Amino acid sequence: MSGNGIPLVTVFALVAAALATIAIGIYGVRLARTTSDFLVASRSVGPRWNAAAISGEYLSAASFLGVAGLIAKFGTDALWYPIGFTAGYLGLLLFVAAPLRRSGAYTVPDFAEFRLGSARLRSLAMVVVVVVCALYLIPQFQGAGLTLNILLGVPDWVGAVAVGAIVIANVVGGGMRSITFVQAFQYWLKLTAVAIPALVLLAHFYGTDDRELGSPAPPTITQRTTVDITTDVVVQVAAPAQVSAHGTIDSATVDGSLVLTPGEHTLSSGTAVVLEAGATVPVVAGAPADGAQWLRPGNGFGGTHPMYQVYSLILATFLGTMGLPHVLVRFYTNPDGKSARATALAVIGLLSVFYAFPTLLGVFARLYVPQLLITGTSDAAVLLLPGSVLAGLPGQLLAALVAAGAIAAFLSTSSGLLVSIAGVLSTDVLRGRVRDFRIAALIAGAVPLALSISVVSLDLSRTVGLAFAVAASTLCPLLVLGIWWRGLTPAGAATGLVAGGLVAGGATVVSVLGGSSATVWNGWLSAALSYPAAISVPLAFVSMVLVSKATRRQVPIDIGRIFTRLHAPERLGMGSDRELRL
Repeated sequence: MSGNGIPLVTVFALVAAALATIAIGIYGVRLARTTSDFLVASRSVGPRWNAAAISGEYLSAASFLGVAGLIAKFGTDALWYPIGFTAGYLGLLLFVAAPLRRSGAYTVPDFAEFRLGSARLRSLAMVVVVVVCALYLIPQFQGAGLTLNILLGVPDWVGAVAVGAIVIANVVGGGMRSITFVQAFQYWLKLTAVAIPALVLLAHFYGTDDRELGSPAPPTITQRTTVDITTDVVVQVAAPAQVSAHGTIDSATVDGSLVLTPGEHTLSSGTAVVLEAGATVPVVAGAPADGAQWLRPGNGFGGTHPMYQVYSLILATFLGTMGLPHVLVRFYTNPDGKSARATALAVIGLLSVFYAFPTLLGVFARLYVPQLLITGTSDAAVLLLPGSVLAGLPGQLLAALVAAGAIAAFLSTSSGLLVSIAGVLSTDVLRGRVRDFRIAALIAGAVPLALSISVVSLDLSRTVGLAFAVAASTLCPLLVLGIWWRGLTPAGAATGLVAGGLVAGGATVVSVLGGSSATVWNGWLSAALSYPAAISVPLAFVSMVLVSKATRRQVPIDIGRIFTRLHAPERLGMGSDRELRL
């Protein structure tokens, strides 16, 4: 979108958020001395502090920016994103948190070896952890590039490199001990940064705006606006629309005024589209074209199989949380299983409060920045809203606050993901020393950073949703069956990890490379590639169960002792923390 310069207050907010992160990280570095400090903060983090840190880590760019953008674009069905992101912790609370902590493991691969006694399975789980974290880390860096591009006008790679450098420095310096302080602070910063603008805009809407959210009219803009298309996108037009454009539309070079006829049109990356005041905004193909349709559920997220998309997303988000390594590793930092369960319960409350505000901002984005509906990505909604609604210093102050929250979102989630990757690489590939952790963190940060600059950028919540699908199809069944079913065997677990990982991971790769737009089989292939969880999650669970039954002789002979340790209260003294492999 075209801008009128960079407000100094925005620059100050971005710098302040970055410096605060660095300063708090340095404080944590002073307390990090041992390998246990770097991996699990010496298991000394209390429930309230850990809940804030988990919430700060979990509320990524997809939550801070992506949820509002998807609600603005797709309406009611997009509410399943925040619902699923929050409800996933209920499953974590009920089925995973306490037993996982009682296992005494340091990482998910460590748990896999403890539960099933297989070094090969541990190595396979390590590969899955690295893949899931990398898939999640790439959109964080991409979101940082998008944010600084919008706010400061710098190239996308500059924002990605800046955030990557801060994250790598904090993790290398102090590991889990350092980022625990950072993430707890960043939760409250993000909550403030999203709540205040949402409440101010809510007061503005009810005080000065007489528009109706559910009107049958299509979205329109109130002033002349230039929309820059940053990725190829197909839009739909209900009635002839007069626009000015410079670039490529429907494979033809355009430089001037033209009329978009009813139907679908392809806008190529690099095209600039000018909409005059009062013009109807074309929307992305498959998205609701008017306010009434936008408020009705059942439209999905574009495509020919909307209900499949919705149910697949529900599976991915509800179960994916139980398989996210950067979330799971934080429960290892609790002193015991009881505090792990208390932490999960507190996180549900903190997330519920937070997600109320991106939902409001998504509603206001459709009203006040509808020009975003013409683009392939809508993550800029939260960033552009304050300045589009409030003129002068008030709008600049709110925009600066949002900018600080956005940077905090990238930094906190990226830190947790990097700790998870570095933890498994240092203990499973290297010798598990502090120096090995730091080397692993450097490598694990540099590779996703390079990929984030070179691969296609989707909506943040869409990309993160794919990472959730991979987690739900691999580590989730491993943990749920490993904790609650005695019959799981190493062969069964490995088969499920491979089957679920290949299907969900393959779909993710194709989607990121742009292949999920295929329309064969009446659109089913496209739907399955974009939302694979409805296929990959049942496949993973069924594979684990069937192969385990066929190899039941591989069930560990000490399964009774293992289950006693996982499920007996700590006061009975049935277990102790496992030692690191050095």
